[in-house]
Amino acid sequence: MKVTKAVIIAAGFGTRMLPATKTVPKEMLPLVDKPVIQYIVEEAVASGIEDILIVTNRAKSAMDDYFDYTPELEERLERAGKFEELAAVRRTADMANIFYVRQKETKGTGHAVYRAKRFVGDEPFVVSLGDDVMMAEVPVMKQLIDAAEKYSSSAVGTQLVPSESISKYSSLKVSPLEGRIMRVTDMNEKPRPEEKFSDYAILGRYVLSSEIFDILEKTAPGYGGEIWLTDGLRELCKRSPMVAVDFDARRYDTGNLRGFLEATIDFALQSPDVGPWLRDFILGKAKKL
Repeated sequence: MKVTKAVIIAAGFGTRMLPATKTVPKEMLPLVDKPVIQYIVEEAVASGIEDILIVTNRAKSAMDDYFDYTPELEERLERAGKFEELAAVRRTADMANIFYVRQKETKGTGHAVYRAKRFVGDEPFVVSLGDDVMMAEVPVMKQLIDAAEKYSSSAVGTQLVPSESISKYSSLKVSPLEGRIMRVTDMNEKPRPEEKFSDYAILGRYVLSSEIFDILEKTAPGYGGEIWLTDGLRELCKRSPMVAVDFDARRYDTGNLRGFLEATIDFALQSPDVGPWLRDFILGKAKKL
């Protein structure tokens, strides 16, 4: 199996980041010098993905515009001799083949993925949440794709979370396979402490077979009245092989203020342009506390 397509779910309302997200999609909030979603697109491209579908809603046309050419701006930059800025602007439009589809009703992550059925066809594909950003030497999508291709299976990204936090995630029932890879045999969405399978949570990255679409089509609404991708995955792992990859990366949930600020600081510190300045600025502030 070869994975060349990715689906990015970016159709949520961003309620955890209001009022900033009232008119600006949370995926378009600037993380240092790029919007959040560009980091996810770049991760996909670095993982060998060629075609990307972004699932949006009617309030998020800014993403369509961002990954398009901007002739007026580009002409002005060229006339001003700002060729470095011009290259950066053009690069956003040339990174990959990017397509869009709207989730016309807010019915959950499973429904959002189902909207990608025509785009995916019969191929395996990557799914990524639009506000989960990863800092890793090897892209997390690539880590999952390698495992999925090796075992001819679907794959989910996972890490251990604190026991008291597992009720915020999907809990996995796993058994060791090799290294950081485990076999998945069951899972549940936002379990109570007595219902959890383990403290391994699914965290924002998946490689799925197209079989998931037949399952999601028949999946009934679950927790909160929404169609959850986890409910579809639970059936998928019982029908065909699935592995969990304890991925090697630092994950940031930029859909909430604390996660967004953590990501901003960490990525800024890694920047050759502002990293040294920010380090000195933080140390100077700390001395005054």
